[in-house]
Amino acid sequence: MNKVLQTIIISFIFSCSVFAQTLTGIVVSIADGDTFTLLDSDNKQIKIRLHGIDCPERKQAYSKQATDFISERIFRKRVTVIVKDIDRYKRIVGEVFYNDDTNLNIELLTNGFAWHYKRYDKSETYSKAEKSAREKHLGLWQDKNPVAPWDFRKKKK
Repeated sequence: MNKVLQTIIISFIFSCSVFAQTLTGIVVSIADGDTFTLLDSDNKQIKIRLHGIDCPERKQAYSKQATDFISERIFRKRVTVIVKDIDRYKRIVGEVFYNDDTNLNIELLTNGFAWHYKRYDKSETYSKAEKSAREKHLGLWQDKNPVAPWDFRKKKK
């Protein structure tokens, strides 16, 4: 069996086993506004990417504020992740809850620290949260022409 086919099969088997799965653990590091590392009960570190949102990149306005926002809420705290997918970097992509029932993904949108990533999520709730932050000029929506992270990444290439 060639390596490409083998990788695809392994990825498929792994991805099927984690869909609809819930992970819990303590957040041990924050990479940026939409990515962190979770330490599970087996002392395994798992990279988590927040589903359905995209926060500013490191060299963008409001990147630090987005990172600080999630750090204040979840760093060194127990969170629950509802697994939605595995991305191309093999990170778990999910909705994250802290304080038992607060959705971090929606909190970032509501406070203006993320865009709703409609390419990967069609949630009306996420759209409404972003729209509310835009209308109130919260966070990154204070800027006249904020640049979406996916456009920022394209320009860097």
